[in-house]
Formats: sequence, C-alpha cells, structure tokens
Amino acid sequence: MSENEKVDEILLTLDEKLEKTVSVLQENFAAIRAGRANPHILDKLQVEAYGMMSPLQQLGNIAVSDARCLVISPWDKSLLKAIEKAILASNIGITPSNDGTVIRLVFPELTEERRRDLVKQVRKMGEETKVAARNNRRDAMEALKKLKNGKEISEDEADNANIDVEDAIAKCIEKIDKIVSAKEKELLTV
Repeated sequence: MSENEKVDEILLTLDEKLEKTVSVLQENFAAIRAGRANPHILDKLQVEAYGMMSPLQQLGNIAVSDARCLVISPWDKSLLKAIEKAILASNIGITPSNDGTVIRLVFPELTEERRRDLVKQVRKMGEETKVAARNNRRDAMEALKKLKNGKEISEDEADNANIDVEDAIAKCIEKIDKIVSAKEKELLTV
C-alpha cells in the first residue's frame, strides 16, 4: 500500500464500488428463476397494503413447501387479493393460486429453449457488470492521473497504484465469471 492517504482513499473507494457491483449482480441473479422454488424471486415485489406499498416479506411468511412450490401465508388474510394482484402484475411468469388462506406459486418445469434464453440473459448481465467494473477502473485511473499531474504523488507511486487498480479489477472480473458460470450451471441442470 502507498503511504499517500489520497491514493489509499482512491483504492478503498474502488474496492467498495467493485463489491457493490458484484453484490448487485448476485441480487439480480437471485431473482432469476431456475425452475426450482426460490423465495428470492419475490424480494423486490411490492404489495399495496393499508394504503401504501410494502415489501411482500413484511406482510407474511414465504416458505418453500417442495422443490417447485412456494407458499405465501399473509399475517392478515384480507391481503390475499392484493398479494395475488401484485404477483400477477410483477411479470415473474407464475400464476398464483389462492385458496383463501395461503397463496401457492407452483414453478413450472423450464423448457430447454427457456433455459437457453435465461443463460443468454445471465451472460448479458455478467457482461454489463464487467463494463461497470471497468468504468470504476477508469474513474480510479483518472483520479490517480490527477494526483500525478498535480505533483501530489510521484511517478512511481502512480505506477504502483495503477498496478493495484488493475489487480483489483482482475480479481473482480474473475469473481463475476465464477458467479455467471455457477448461475449458468444452475439454469442448465434439469
């Protein structure tokens, strides 16, 4: 690490941005259904309840009853219709069944064609995440260049910091590749 606090701050900011970029990718992948019941598919679902929008998780219990079925048990049964309406409007591709006490979401078997489409989507998201990581690299490099041009750091310090930036980006892209290949494997597993 450099003795210059400004360089350390740039590198720390870069690490934080890269971590955030990877965590956003993981959150997005959690919402992609792979033919198995996954409660994370409902993480971003908002339901109109008591005159305001609330996350589904705050309105009831979401449980995996078997490999292909989620059961949503609202704490207030009067919300069943609102939850059902929110699921239908969310475009997750699953039709809820409401039996008056719980809502069941049965995940259909994915077709081979749908699996391939999802793999393409996953790869595209992975590439977009790599672009975001590279944009973070560009920002860090520009900040280091300003410090060097402003004579706040030496040529050697700038070169060493640039190497640190490149290492951080390489590790991040490797991590993204691992996450993408794990999601691909999950999608293609029948």
